[in-house]
This record gives sequence, C-alpha cells and structure tokens, in this order.
Amino acid sequence: MASTSPVRAVDTIYFGGDIVTVDDTRPTAEAVSVRDGRIAAVGDLREVLAQAGDGTRFVDLKGRALLPGFVDAHSHLSLIGFQAGAANLLPAPDGEVNDIPALQARLEAWKTTETGRRWDWIVGFGYDDAQLAGAQHPTRDDLDAVDTDRPVLVIHQSSHLGSVNSKALELLKYDADSEDPAGGVIRRRPGSREPNGVLEESALFNAWGHSAAGFGDEDRISLILLGQRAMASFGFTTAQDGRVMTAKDLEVLETVAGRRLFDIDVVVYPDASLAAELKDAEVSVPEYRDRLRIGGVKLGLDGSPQGRTAWLTRPYLTQPDGESADYRGYPALTDAEVVAAVGDAYAKGRQVLAHTNGDAAIDQFLMAVRQATARHRPIDPRPVAIHAQTAREDQLDAMRELGIIPSFFSMHTFYWGDWYRDTVLGEERAARISPAASALRRNMIYTSHHDAPVALPSSAAILSSQVTRVTRSGHVLGEEQRVSALDAVKSTTIHAAHQYFEEAVKGSIAVGKLADLVILSANPLTVPAEEIKDIRVVETVKEGRTIHPEPLGRPR
Repeated sequence: MASTSPVRAVDTIYFGGDIVTVDDTRPTAEAVSVRDGRIAAVGDLREVLAQAGDGTRFVDLKGRALLPGFVDAHSHLSLIGFQAGAANLLPAPDGEVNDIPALQARLEAWKTTETGRRWDWIVGFGYDDAQLAGAQHPTRDDLDAVDTDRPVLVIHQSSHLGSVNSKALELLKYDADSEDPAGGVIRRRPGSREPNGVLEESALFNAWGHSAAGFGDEDRISLILLGQRAMASFGFTTAQDGRVMTAKDLEVLETVAGRRLFDIDVVVYPDASLAAELKDAEVSVPEYRDRLRIGGVKLGLDGSPQGRTAWLTRPYLTQPDGESADYRGYPALTDAEVVAAVGDAYAKGRQVLAHTNGDAAIDQFLMAVRQATARHRPIDPRPVAIHAQTAREDQLDAMRELGIIPSFFSMHTFYWGDWYRDTVLGEERAARISPAASALRRNMIYTSHHDAPVALPSSAAILSSQVTRVTRSGHVLGEEQRVSALDAVKSTTIHAAHQYFEEAVKGSIAVGKLADLVILSANPLTVPAEEIKDIRVVETVKEGRTIHPEPLGRPR
C-alpha cells in the first residue's frame, strides 16, 4: 500500500480582524493561511488553525483589516524617486508651497542639501499654479532670483508643464527665434517672442531630460529604490513604470532586477517609439524575470486638463494667457501616427496603454483601436485608456464595445476639482470627470490609479476620492459618479490585476493565489466614507514576506 506524505504546516496564519477577500464567491473569512508565498486556506478560524505546526507564525490583526495587496493601475515608478530627491514644491496638504516666495525658499533650502549640492541642476517638483497665490506659474524671473549660475527647473504637479530660469533656457537653446517643438509650447513674454520660462509638454520633457543627463547608473538605481519604498509604504505589491522613454532607462530597470533588488512586481510600458526598437520577444512578456516584465506599449496622446493642455472637443472655460476663446488644447500625435502605432501593437499582440485626458484624445484613440480591431481581430487585447478624465457617455459605450479598460485618475476630484469647476471645464463637465459610476452602469471593468509622482501613491486617497468625490473646498463634485467602497477597492485590486492579465494570481485573497497582502488600520468597507482618507497601511506583504515596514532589499 502506497504511503502518503503528511501536508507540511503553513508558514503564517492571519486572524482576529476583518478579512476582505475581494472574492465574490467568499467575500469574508475568519482566517487566512500562507504557505510558500501563496494562499493555502481561506475560511473558518478552526479549519485554518488546524494547518498550524511548530514553525507557523500567527498574526493577530487586532481588529484591523486584511486585504489583497494593492495593484498599481498606472504610475511612473522611476520618477517617484526623482520626486523624492527633488525639492518638495507640493501645496497643502502634501506640502507647504502656496506662493512664489515659499517656492523660492524651498529651492534655496534644497540647494544646501547633499542632493542639492550633487545634482547639476536645481530641481523642484510639484508646484501647482491652481494653488499658488495669483494662480500663475513661476517665470524665469522668479527662478533667476534663486540662481543665475546654475540651471533651475521646477515641474508642475501634473508633470506636463514646468518652468526654467534664464540659464536653463540658454542651455536648452530656447530663445526668441525658437519655434515650438512638435507637441509642445514655449510660452512667451507678453507682446514678445522672448520665452518667459514656462514650458508645456514636449518642451518641458526636453528640459527634464537635460536635468537628469548627469545622473550615473547608481544614482538612477537609488531613485528607483526610493520609488519602490514609497509604493510599498502605501500597500502596493505591484507597480507600473508607465512610459519608459529610452533604452538607457530600460537598461537601468533591468539592472535593478538582475541584482534582485525588486521586492514588488514591476510592469514596464516603453513608449511606442522605444518599443519599435525592441525585439518582439522583449515586449508583452507574460513572465516576470526577477520581478520585472514588459507589459506592452504606451502612447501619450495629449496633455493635462489642470494645465489646460489636454485636447478637448469643446473650448476650455477660461484660456491660458495668449490663447483664443476657441482654445481646446492640442494633440501630441497626428491621427496617422496613432493609427500606425496602435495597429503595429495589435499586429504584434502587444497591449496598448494610451494617455487620453481630453475627450478629443479619447476620440482619436477609439478611432485607432477600431481600425486595429477590424484589421487584426484580436481575441483579448485589453487596451487601456489612461486617465480618461473627460470621457463622454457615448465614448464609454464605444470603450465597452471595443474592450477598452478606462483607468481613471479619480484623485483629481480632490486635488483639482475646484479648479476644474471654476477655471478649466465649468460645472457641467467638471461634475463628470472620472465617470466611474457611468462605467459600472455598463458593467464595465474600470481601474483607478494615483499616477505618482503626479500625486503621492496613496491607496487611501484613491479609495476616498471615488467614494466621496469631495474637493479641497469640501464641495461634492458629481455626486452621481460616486461608487461604493467595495467597487473602489476592486478598482485597485482584482480589476487592476485583470488589466495586467494577472487576475488568476493576484487581486483577491483566494486559495492558490500569491500571498500579496496589506494590513490596514481600518476596513474601508465599514468606516464612514469621510474617514477612508485617514486609513493607514500597517504592513505590506509580498508573496508571504513583509516588505513594509521592514527594510526592503533583503535577499530573496
């Protein structure tokens, strides 16, 4: 008679709190066990405790909540560390810069730090003209007051606009004779062609690239690890690097992976121009190699609504200085370029993520996807409309038809809701930004993201913004677009895992799935809606191993 080996005891058992499984077949449980980095059991406390042995670790939640680890639907991991290294120019509640003198003071203080002395450029990140006194961008003159010998760059919180001083303009060769680069704008002094220092879109990206040109590989690696630490501290066990522009950037990410320094999974989306240079086998790789994989390609079709560079079908409520009353923003790429890029991705079986803030940009993406679908008949491409801020009802119908997943930047309701209502879009259009409830009424899967470094990678803010839609001033922006706390949780767990084709192994607490878990100070499904924003991440667990608050980078 054949003998059977006894089942080895589980490694860890969680109990004593609210367990939110995000599994519709078993929404709650009394206990969860983990063995070899995967969920071994989900169920009654007595049944799960029967799996314990001498080496089992018991984690008493003490009334706190256990959820699946959060899955980042869209951010820029490499830039999160850049934000952490630069001077913090964020306004309240995330910073203290609400006027130009405060901005200048923060830059002056940063110059004396170790990083400020080491970097070639003086760099600040996160100012918001909507929150600065006078609602104006800092100009070259404001930044010349900080330094005239070193180039100065300050980046708008949207990451789509910024400003530089005269020294930086000189290095960039931006002067009165310079034409605006394709897909960008060099703003000018009133009544002149002389640059005033403010740069939009591709004009800014050029400056940003120059500011980082002096970074060595070890500097870049340190910034990526800073970004990883931030993500883990907010409960994320999977992160995205959402638009890698150069082969060097990709090489550095692969170096981090090769050194086995990633403690979270990272999915990379090279810009379509970079992806065209890669071998087919290197793009849309389903397997992680040392926690890194390439998920597909990224396109940027327009700019930022809060910066009034997003591409709309109707004019902005108010226009940036020097623009006509019919100003609607502008595209980043031509129709032909978008059709070619999406068609190429579909032909090669690559997932496409497209930055589409304005409804005109969404129309452009829908057109390209429709053509690619008709030509290539893909089975399950899961294209993603990143941000989809101003998606109309008819556009959601088209997304549903074409299988496009809208990934909303729902935190805009808090950060820029008042600005949208009063300056950018007006009450009617502002009330329907990030129309999650409209997507749910169509039985669509949608995701929600933080787009760090545009905002801090706060999981609580993602949830709160969807449930309350409360702005900085306390105004409820589009009450009819509020969703339940459970739907909000799904948007950054199981639905985000679906966006990555990883729903079979992530996004819910179910037997056999990866033990990617987060312990929260309170259950977002049961606390009053207005308290969700105050929920803290107590512990983050990746495949059974605590990665926050313990130091990252331990041998795996």
